[in-house]
This record gives sequence, C-alpha cells and structure tokens, in this order.
Amino acid sequence: MNKLALSAATLCALMSHAVHAQSSVTLYGRIDEGLTFVDNEAGGHNTKLDSGVLYPNIWGVAGHEDLGGGNTVVFKLEGLFDLNSGKMLPANTEFAHQALIGVETDYGRISLGYQYDTTFDFFNQFNVSALGSGYAVHQGDVDHTNNDRMANSIKYTSPTYKGFQFAAMYGFSNTAGSFHDGSAWSVGGQYANGPLTIGAAYSFVATPTLDPYAQIGVHSFFGVPTATKTGSTTTNLQPEFTIHSLGTFGIGASYAIGDLTLYGNFTDSTLKYLGDTGVMHVYEGGATYQANPFLQFVVGYQHTGFQGHKWNQVTAAANYALSKRTQIYLSSDYVKASAGVDAVLGEAFAPSSTGQQADVRIGIVHAF
Repeated sequence: MNKLALSAATLCALMSHAVHAQSSVTLYGRIDEGLTFVDNEAGGHNTKLDSGVLYPNIWGVAGHEDLGGGNTVVFKLEGLFDLNSGKMLPANTEFAHQALIGVETDYGRISLGYQYDTTFDFFNQFNVSALGSGYAVHQGDVDHTNNDRMANSIKYTSPTYKGFQFAAMYGFSNTAGSFHDGSAWSVGGQYANGPLTIGAAYSFVATPTLDPYAQIGVHSFFGVPTATKTGSTTTNLQPEFTIHSLGTFGIGASYAIGDLTLYGNFTDSTLKYLGDTGVMHVYEGGATYQANPFLQFVVGYQHTGFQGHKWNQVTAAANYALSKRTQIYLSSDYVKASAGVDAVLGEAFAPSSTGQQADVRIGIVHAF
C-alpha cells in the first residue's frame, strides 16, 4: 500500500509539472526545385536543374518549453541541402541555416548561436525582386540582403509595442588573442502600422573575406587585379580577398493599396581595405500584385554603383499557389553592367563573358 501511495503521489507530481511546463517539438522543411536557363555563364549557354533558389531547401527541428510565469525556452536547428545531389550545404555541416537556443519573456527574447542578423529581420522584406526570383538579391550580396547569418552570436529582440520592434546582436570571433578580427555586430528595427511598414538595419563585420570577381564580376578591386582573360578563358585571381571591414546600412518601406503593394529600399555599404574606402550604393523599387488568392505577380528594378562601375537589373515573376503548401513559379532576370565588368546576377552564376546576363526559371516549392 505504501508503494502504491508513493507511485500515485509521484504520478500526480509529474502531471502537475507537465501542466506548468508544457513543451512541443516540430519537424518541418521546405523543398525548392526547378529548371533554369542562363544565356551566358563564362561564355556559354547553360540549362540546368537548380534547387533552393526562390527559397532555400531546409529541414529543421524547432521547439519550446513553457517555464511558467510568461517565460519560454525556444530552440531551432535548421540544415541546408542540395536536392539534386542529396548533400548538405555547405559540405560537412549539419545546421548551416540556423542553430540557436533562447529564452522568451514579456520583455523580449535573448537567443544564442548561429542566427539571422537584423538586416534579415527588418530589411530583407523590402528586397522585392527576390520575392519573385531567388537570383535577384542585391549585387553580390555585399549589403547582406541574402538571408545572412552571424556565428557565435548573442541577440536581443524586443517585443512589438504599438507597431515598433528592434533588435541588437553581437558575434564573437571566438579566437584567442583576436577579439576584433572576425567579430560582427548588427542593430535594426521596424515600424508596422496597417498598410505601411518601414524598416532599417546596420550590420558590421570585421575582416570579412569576399570573392570580388565571382560576386560582382569586376576585374579589379581596390586597385588589385581580381581576374584575367586569356582568349575565351577567365581566371579568378582573388577568390579569397580579405578586407579590413564591411559596414552595411539599409532602409526600406512597403505600402499596400488593396491587392497592390509598393516597395522601395536603399543600401549603403562601406568597405575598407589598406586605408582605402569604397562605397556601394543600391537603389531598388518594385511591386507585387495579388491578382487572385492563388496568383501573384512581382516586378523589380535595381541600380547599383561601386568604384565607378554601374549595374542595372530588372526582374519579373509570377507565383501560383496550388495549395497552402505548394506553389509553382516562373521568373526571369536581366542585368547589364558598365564597361570592364563581367555581369553576374546576384552571386548565383558564373560571371558572363560580356557585360550582360539573363536567366529564365520555372520551379516548384513544397513545404512540409
């Protein structure tokens, strides 16, 4: 009888704890696949299966535990993969998309790990071209408009108060004797009220590594040769170009008028190298139109300037929802660069052998 009473008391205690500490774990993912035609990659046409374009291919596990008193522990683990090879991206990684744990309270959330910077949180939503085509991020993603994350980071995100929300984060270098090099920080915020949303963010990275030719197609970067041509062959001379620092500021807004939503944004990216400073400016505008509950049209235009070079890019797309979890889409992009630049769309393809590049894609996305 004593054992029975003890077992009953233990069961009651566990049930009581379960009431106050409820938890859940969710397994989820997304698959994006399609056929892409590129008119010029390194001098030749290319037709290829390309996955993770409009949306990255991910699989993830997310969960939370209610600690009581309005406090909750949250976690998220997300991996990236290539559908055509079945391999994780990048190679030898498990959770390269997000990996974090945090605590949410009435005063906001503190999270730690590998997580999005505030440019993603408050600015990326205005990159209207990328809403239609995943290739149409800002030139070379120099200004961090392509879902950039920050490693070894601690982040605070405020609650939303009367439409206002902000966040701040710091990424440690985790290198002994080098607290600055490799570190990063980011701050941003937004205001959303009815049809209007305005957001801004600033992100700073110390000693980042770029690939100037692959990202923006330039043959010289801060006066350093980055590519050379021999006949029809171009050689990338600086695939790992380390600069002193990169600071990116972005501000954007959207305004909904019925089924039409207008977008505009501007970014200012300051790059420093050996006492020299280069500034990249990107101006973008466009719109989405929800023709019916299933069909959406997207148009966007971008103008980029950096170190005397110019890029002009247009994007058009149509997205059709087959269900709540599946959609098909058709998109096309075209970029024209100034003389001396081998044009490249975003950072998605090998640079063209000329100052122009275009793509057409038809794809399907499924979420589970």
